[in-house]
Amino acid sequence: MVIGFIGLGNLGEKLARTLSRNNIELVVHDIDKEKANTLIKEGACWADSPRILAEKSDQIITCLPSPQICREVMESPNGIISGLQQGKIWIEMSTTSKDEVIRLAKKVEEKGVASSDCPVSGGCHKAASGNISIFSGAERKVFNQIKPLLFIMGKKVLHTGKLGTASILKVMTNYLATANLITLCEALTTMKGAGLNLATTFEAIKISSGNSFVHETESQVILNGSRDINFTMGLVLKDIEMFQDLAINNNISLDISPELIRIFKEGISLFGKHENSPNIIRRLEEQTGLNITEVGFPPNILDKEPESLGFEVKL
Repeated sequence: MVIGFIGLGNLGEKLARTLSRNNIELVVHDIDKEKANTLIKEGACWADSPRILAEKSDQIITCLPSPQICREVMESPNGIISGLQQGKIWIEMSTTSKDEVIRLAKKVEEKGVASSDCPVSGGCHKAASGNISIFSGAERKVFNQIKPLLFIMGKKVLHTGKLGTASILKVMTNYLATANLITLCEALTTMKGAGLNLATTFEAIKISSGNSFVHETESQVILNGSRDINFTMGLVLKDIEMFQDLAINNNISLDISPELIRIFKEGISLFGKHENSPNIIRRLEEQTGLNITEVGFPPNILDKEPESLGFEVKL
């Protein structure tokens, strides 16, 4: 089986390399061919266009930064849809909206091709190690066809139901992570202002009911000063705005969500959309004059968990 992979950014390149490391035959494409250099050296084939990639592949994975870019990759004259043939499967691993993935899936279905939205959660360090979590929205028979591939890329794989359900859940989890990031920024800044040692503060949170995945990862790169989590403020804003739209479309009024959007819009106006998302703490550093760093913390997060074959999370 040949797997096509389009989108070799911070996340996609790591997912693709996990497949390559596990001897999956790959055809790859990205708007920047240089991003494919390592994969090509490892044995992947390069496709000059999404259409050619689709023609050469049995299952096609897209992992792209926005619904707009995915739309172009799928629907342009040289796009994926133009190269599809009956029996192939499209796997959408981008963070996108339910409506958009369903719209594109209808066009894909006209070519006799099945679809699944399969966003991931857990951070780029988990993608690099093959231990990331994956949601999959699809008919059960489609999920059964793609799950061997998902078990290679990720560790915990959840079949979320019909197409589109995985994208809804992914946007929700990113909203929760963003809320946690902002509260951690406020907590760390307040503790520094109160005169507490930030290494002690980190450990206090870690052993307490206030601990979280975001604290154990992003707080470390905040305190190091690198603020490098391979995720940008612009991507955060895209995700939390999709969550807000989901709430509005279901006639649900939210209090915290609009405030998170305001904070990240302000952060982008100050630091740019390509700034690392944990550096949203700079807003507070500049307001207070405090330096929220501490020695002894790593500049990047590495996954220390050994790679192992994934499994389906059963309800």
